[in-house]
Amino acid sequence: MNFEFYLLHYNYWVSIILFMIGLYAMIAKKNLIKKFMGLNIVETSIFLFYISMADKADAIAPVLYNYDQVNVDQHANPLPSIIILTAIVIALAITATALALIIRIYEEYGTLNSDEIEELW
Repeated sequence: MNFEFYLLHYNYWVSIILFMIGLYAMIAKKNLIKKFMGLNIVETSIFLFYISMADKADAIAPVLYNYDQVNVDQHANPLPSIIILTAIVIALAITATALALIIRIYEEYGTLNSDEIEELW
C-alpha cells in the first residue's frame, strides 16, 4: 500500500479520527454535556463509516426509468442509506431523552460534574 491508497480512503480515516475524539470525550471529560457530545460524535463517525462503505463509483440512484434496460451494477444499494436514516432518527430520540435527563440531574444535584454527582449518591 502506498500513500495514494490512504489519500483515496480519507473518509475512513476521518471516521476513525472522529470515533477516537468522541471516545476520548466520553471517557476523559467529567461534564455530562461533554460526555454526551462525545457520544454524538461517535454516532456521527459511525454514520460516516457506513455511508463510506456503501459508496460506489459512478453509481446512480436506484430508480428505474426504463424497465427494458436495467443494469443492476450501475445502481447504488439503497439499504445502507435507509439504515443510516433510521439510525439518525434513533440518535435524535436518544439526544432528546439524554438532554432531558441531564436537565433533571442538574435540577436535582446542582452540578453536571460526574465525580461530584457520584459523591452525592
